[in-house]
Amino acid sequence: MNTKILILLGLAALAASESAEDTSNGVLQQSHESSESGEAKYDFSWAVSDESSENHYGHQEARDGDNTQGSYYVLLPDGRRQTVTYYVDGDDGYIADVKYSGEASFESGSYESSSSSESSFEAPRYAPPQRRYYDSNESK
Repeated sequence: MNTKILILLGLAALAASESAEDTSNGVLQQSHESSESGEAKYDFSWAVSDESSENHYGHQEARDGDNTQGSYYVLLPDGRRQTVTYYVDGDDGYIADVKYSGEASFESGSYESSSSSESSFEAPRYAPPQRRYYDSNESK
């Protein structure tokens, strides 16, 4: 009778241990069957258009498994719009195509006019430090 009880308890313990989480190294881990949630799949986009600061930029991206593709754009200080279109296909890596639209223009007081004034700017001159020696008998 005791043997039958021990066998039943052993089988119950074996069945319970197969369905329980693994805590062998102090970290709870579930079996692969219960933790898989499928491949990544998402789609998003956003944009900013602030007329007062003339700040325009945005981003959109879509992913389905290992295939990711998207684009982002930004308005550059020279007035052009930079658009980067990209895709990632598995282990092939990140492939980007960069394009510019519009024509670069600089307003007065911007980078172009300030760069010409920099050429006449004279850099400051610094003299090496002067060495001073003190006699050990006089106070510093």
